[in-house]
Amino acid sequence: MREKLRVLIWVCMLLWGNCLGSFVVEKNSLKVTSSGESIVGVYDSAIGSFGVPKHGGTLVGRVVYPEANKRGCINFDQFGMSFKSRLGALPVVLLLDRGDCFFALKALSAQQAGAAAILIADDRNEPLITLNTPEETPAFAEYVQDIAIPSALITKSLGDRIKEALSNGDHVDINLHWRESLLRPDELVEYEFWTNGDYECGPTCDSQLEFINNFKGAAQILEQKGYTRFTPHYMTWYCPASFILTKQCKTQCINHGRYCAPDLKHYPNRGYDGKDIVIQNLRQACLFKVANESGKPWLWWDYVTDFAIRCKWIDKYTKECADKVIRSLGIDVTKIDDCIGDIEADAQNPILEAEQKAQIGEGYRGDVTMLPTLMINNRQYRGKLEKGAVLKAICAGFQDATEQAICLSEVLSDIETNRCLENNGGCWEDNIANITACRDTIRGRVCECPVVNGVKYYGDGYTHCESKHVYLTRKKPSLQNRDSGYTYCESKYISSMRKKLSLQRCNPGEIVVWAIILGLGVAGAAGYAYYKYKILTTWIPRFAQYSALNNKA
Repeated sequence: MREKLRVLIWVCMLLWGNCLGSFVVEKNSLKVTSSGESIVGVYDSAIGSFGVPKHGGTLVGRVVYPEANKRGCINFDQFGMSFKSRLGALPVVLLLDRGDCFFALKALSAQQAGAAAILIADDRNEPLITLNTPEETPAFAEYVQDIAIPSALITKSLGDRIKEALSNGDHVDINLHWRESLLRPDELVEYEFWTNGDYECGPTCDSQLEFINNFKGAAQILEQKGYTRFTPHYMTWYCPASFILTKQCKTQCINHGRYCAPDLKHYPNRGYDGKDIVIQNLRQACLFKVANESGKPWLWWDYVTDFAIRCKWIDKYTKECADKVIRSLGIDVTKIDDCIGDIEADAQNPILEAEQKAQIGEGYRGDVTMLPTLMINNRQYRGKLEKGAVLKAICAGFQDATEQAICLSEVLSDIETNRCLENNGGCWEDNIANITACRDTIRGRVCECPVVNGVKYYGDGYTHCESKHVYLTRKKPSLQNRDSGYTYCESKYISSMRKKLSLQRCNPGEIVVWAIILGLGVAGAAGYAYYKYKILTTWIPRFAQYSALNNKA
């Protein structure tokens, strides 16, 4: 009990710095354009962190306040209510009251009822807050990902005035603007992705990795063509001095408690600790640094996705596996090791020190306190972490002229990454047979064993691929294979493509057939040899004798 209390105190102290940090609520403007009341004007509203805000655009709609289910916590179908806009009418912006359920559940209910957007009126007089997603559990994560309409929080006073106007029979039309939610400084969009190297933390990690896989191709195209500047970041905490020698600190921190990733033991069977996560975060940060210095920062996306495929399992979450991935991308491992430095030293690490400083907000940018977090032009992105939504937000960050050139022309949908042209994309290849596992797609290059002339190759796609037919024959358990009761039958054959011996597993029935054919062949050859022998030893001498008698005659 005392040990648990110490852990709880340590985690609270660890996170205390974030609790005291500065928070900036990302806002968009709400303009009331038509109403019988004197509420026409421009107001602030807080952007929701779920759904899909229309970054760079405007939504025009008519506000509706439901007669029942005013907080939207129950499906509107149960009340026989629908908010789908009629043909030629303005889209419905549903106004709901705060309270009783999560903001995200209200948005999902509104979306299912046909609303184009949702406004949530605060129930207290206070500054606007961000509409965050609910606590990450599989059930909540599933419906949060389904939300596709934009959402915003408005003040209690504005909500009351809109309700009063609607009760008097007036129409309230509004414009929701997302043009100013992202800075537009120049033709280059800079964005940051705050992430981590943990692949077993539940729905958050699953959605984060899915986004990286889907967004990789577009990110690499934008980077290679000079339209964007991407930087990955990693959150770390420190271990309070009084806890440095504890087991918790030693298993979750490096450099004597300076950099930690707290493991709350939600997933105790994953096989690695917070310390391993910090090291992997540091390795990813160093890889980006080395790749960026060589002019190829987009290799970070390949490393993260490849590591997730090849090394995320318990027995592979190691430096050895990570180094194999790094080498396959043509990056010098020694440079990565030099960047990582001595993780056991009682000293600062320059890379992680910079990461901790980057977490602290300044000016109109607040502290980074959640994972994952996406910053575009130094403003926090609000909305679904999904390829299409993020691309729209990035395009909204360009100057108008640049936006016309690369976003409105849909250039991203027509270009492949051409990553297989360099070092074969780090994938397996057979130069003799001219076969490769590398394929270029809009999602970036993928390493998958190919199908050649109807023959499927098997392997990991990175280090090996081979064609083989596996046949299992049932037999009695032996000392060598007592558990499975199966054995393999093997034969050698000459590959017509590789021109060298390889091992192929065969069916025992085939051996019998080939043995019969081989036996017939041997018998035929023996018969032919005997026939030749008889001719040479018997018939030719006799023929010679007859020839001699004929000559004498």
